[in-house]
Amino acid sequence: MSAPRLRLALFQPDIPQNAGTMLRSCACLGVAAELVEPAGFPSSDRHFRRAGLDYLDALVLRRHASFAAFEAWRAGEAPRPRLVLLTTGAELDYRDFAFRAGDVLMVGRESAGAPPEVHAAADARVTVPMAAGFRSLNVAVAAAMVLGEALRQLRPAGTPRP
Repeated sequence: MSAPRLRLALFQPDIPQNAGTMLRSCACLGVAAELVEPAGFPSSDRHFRRAGLDYLDALVLRRHASFAAFEAWRAGEAPRPRLVLLTTGAELDYRDFAFRAGDVLMVGRESAGAPPEVHAAADARVTVPMAAGFRSLNVAVAAAMVLGEALRQLRPAGTPRP
């Protein structure tokens, strides 16, 4: 089986509705997902299941017990996937970044973002530019925007637009 063209990694998500929405988006867009534990809710949470609908059953999802376990998985992959962190702490506009097949796009916790060790491990850090005076978008919205751009860039040449 070939490697997925993209993966979305959720670092210790703590809002079940956002996590469910992002995983539902992954299923619909054909993007694999990585879940870095611990999550701030059980996977049986009704809000999580409702946001993901029945799409969660069709999702390619791998769980990692910790960030160290996630990094061990990444180190064992050939080629090693790039970790692209979506963060308000970056200066690089996601629209100016050249995504590659196999990239892992990671979002941090809704309440706290990603800790320094995740920032240090990232191969690239990108941001969604916002109007002055605003701190951040909803994490599921930001993930969808960046996934959309990455998928647009990775669309095979000559693919007809619907």
